[in-house]
Amino acid sequence: MTDQKKIDILRVTYLRGPNIWTYRPVIEAWLDIGSLEDHPSNTLDGFYERLIGLLPSLIEHHCSPGVRGGFLQRVKDGTYAAHIVEHVTLELQNLAGMRTGFGKARQTSKHGVYKIAFRTRQEQVGREALVAARDLVVAAINGTPCDVASMVSHLRDQVDDLCLGPSTAHIVDAATERRIPSIRLTEGNLVQLGYGINQRRIWTAETDQTSAIAEEIASDKDLTKSLLKSCGVPVPEGELVKSAEQAWQAAQDIGVPVVLKPYDGNHGRGVSLDLRTQSDVEAAYALAHRKGGGSSVIVEKFISGNEHRMLVVGKHMVAAARGEAIWVTGDGLSNIDQLTDEQINSDPRRGTGEEFPLNALLPSQSGEIILELERAGLTPESIPAKDQRVLIQRNGNVAFDVTDLVHPSVAAAAALAARVVGLDIAGVDMVLEDVRKPMHQQRAAVIEVNASPGLLAHIKPADGEGRPVGKAIIEHLFKADRDGRIPIVGITGTQKTGRIARLVAWLAHISGKHVGLACSEGLYLDGRQVESKDCAHWDAGQRLLINRSVQAAVFENGSLTILTEGLAYDKCSVGVVTDVGWQESLLPFDILDAEQTFKVARTQVDVILPTGTAVLNAADPQVVELAELCDGKVIFYGMDANQAAMAEHQQAGEKVVFVRNDQIVLAHGITEIALLPLASLKPAKASQPEMVMAAVAAAWALGIPPELIGAGLRTFESNPRKTPY
Repeated sequence: MTDQKKIDILRVTYLRGPNIWTYRPVIEAWLDIGSLEDHPSNTLDGFYERLIGLLPSLIEHHCSPGVRGGFLQRVKDGTYAAHIVEHVTLELQNLAGMRTGFGKARQTSKHGVYKIAFRTRQEQVGREALVAARDLVVAAINGTPCDVASMVSHLRDQVDDLCLGPSTAHIVDAATERRIPSIRLTEGNLVQLGYGINQRRIWTAETDQTSAIAEEIASDKDLTKSLLKSCGVPVPEGELVKSAEQAWQAAQDIGVPVVLKPYDGNHGRGVSLDLRTQSDVEAAYALAHRKGGGSSVIVEKFISGNEHRMLVVGKHMVAAARGEAIWVTGDGLSNIDQLTDEQINSDPRRGTGEEFPLNALLPSQSGEIILELERAGLTPESIPAKDQRVLIQRNGNVAFDVTDLVHPSVAAAAALAARVVGLDIAGVDMVLEDVRKPMHQQRAAVIEVNASPGLLAHIKPADGEGRPVGKAIIEHLFKADRDGRIPIVGITGTQKTGRIARLVAWLAHISGKHVGLACSEGLYLDGRQVESKDCAHWDAGQRLLINRSVQAAVFENGSLTILTEGLAYDKCSVGVVTDVGWQESLLPFDILDAEQTFKVARTQVDVILPTGTAVLNAADPQVVELAELCDGKVIFYGMDANQAAMAEHQQAGEKVVFVRNDQIVLAHGITEIALLPLASLKPAKASQPEMVMAAVAAAWALGIPPELIGAGLRTFESNPRKTPY
């Protein structure tokens, strides 16, 4: 084929919540593959070889065959360009460090036009990965150059800049394992876990239980030591100084060797160990003073041993890591900078990004390393003799897991130190000769207590087993039987869903809950309309879920909302479907009939919790079919109790709501409750019995007592100006 093929991206939509494709956020893209519709992959000379040459890691994609290499087999046998773009998009995200695996491709009713959907954890990264994937596939088809390494490098930079940091992501993943929902509140690492009144918040390794006072204490190293000492926690003798002369005087008073470190510092910056001479102390003072931003400097007794980081969550130590001194060995030819790159930075565990458990060492750029070398009479440009060992760094490098070796008394001392400072999550730095020995049998001391400790050394240690510290933090925030959720009702269909939503919100409101409502008639909080415009969309829904006062929430979800944004919540307690009604407004989405609309409506049922309930209109055969897709219970409603679906459901001992002799009846198997006569309701409600029954069934599913439901029906005003909802 000599003509240049192309693929056009026609439309890109970020579906931020559950959607017709999956439960997770995805990007849906419409692709026009043009003449490639008539040329599947097995007809493109050399394409297969060029594709795997550009992206050999596609071998890991299973696709429909369900085995390693399954997707590439599809390419060899013949598949279409849109399907290939989908897989390449996923793989580029994976290579950039944003792991994901879900993707689908579907042909539309228009020749050569496909819809693809792929999971992405960050919208911008996903969009750029899509464009890069299209360009790569087109290059492989046409045999033109493609710089995949540059593509991946750019995407990796985007991931580093825009995605959650590894510590935060680890905690969020642990929450997801517990079926606890999460909402990212900023472009940084502030994340909400749970909804409404039951939510908790984290910021990296800080929580909404982390005391600001405790953080201030932890940043004041002198005060921290004083408090720890008063409570019996061993700490090194020390003194706060404000000049190099004072530092040397303090060193003499304390007795060398000593340690110097910034009064307000972290991550080992500006820390110098084992100082024995005046010149070393004065040089270390200058470094600590500079790294501490001009603040005071602490001089304290040097304690021999290895540095350890103990992670304390709540009342317990949950992980421990040991640090080691770093050395290089001379070869008689290379300088220290070169030796460091060859012998240390070549370790794949080292790097400059957050995903690396160990930092890359740069002697010529590190004041701490330069000072250490100067004490040995060397510089980064010095060439050590063959086999000469040179100390590069004494502290830091805390990435060697020793959790299982920690003596109970050491763990207890770490937990006590965190408690004394007042931190619910703390990184307690200790110097120990042997972590396996009791505290009193060795020289040991707590040298620092850190708020917001980094978790990477425990999640991904350089050596040893990674620890589930995110799980420990989630268990600290949520009791075992709690998932951070609130009762949520979602309503979809075309039959007065806004009115149903208002009535359900009213019934929940009079049951004593602070209720949020997002519907086409406005946004409501606790019976107060805060916006009068159409709020049946994702943004308005999120406003309810992040509100700490909301105890229950009701959402109206039209088909357009599901198709253009996704649902505002991940799961719900009650899902109401009034009908599967096709509308002309769905044509731009290639939804051409009621059969395709069924896939949109089922989204509401797919997200119902196993402990939840689907409320379904028994008069609509397609809605009845949705019952099989529900993970929870089902309540059917309808005017005729003898309708087949209703009768069979009731005979099976399940719940139904119907009208008999003008009475609204709640039936649970053979047990029936006559709620009230339709005639007793105001005309606007009495004339819309299906609407009333849908709301009644939803309220019943929420556990609202029938007597209260009846009272709510009588007091609800259809005119929004006359009722709080």
